[in-house]
Amino acid sequence: MGRASKSAEQVALVRDIFGNPFRPVAFSPSWLTDTVLTLASQMYESREFGAMPILADALQDAGCDSAEVFDHCRGDGPHVRGCWVVDLVLGKE
Repeated sequence: MGRASKSAEQVALVRDIFGNPFRPVAFSPSWLTDTVLTLASQMYESREFGAMPILADALQDAGCDSAEVFDHCRGDGPHVRGCWVVDLVLGKE
């Protein structure tokens, strides 16, 4: 693996954990439905993030209108424990 490839991988992980610090997302408690909380909890505990697109759908169904959240959840990832969207849903800091 080349240096540029390794750097790109590290940048992707940092973005997954911290998001964009210049565009913070206002997260509404009304988006925290049982489905949203269950999906986020399962992903957090299992460290398996394949359901991120489903989490995006559940958040959208709950009234979320954040393009940043949807783009992140439906993006290629990578997603890891500490993902900023999952942490927002679960109230972790």
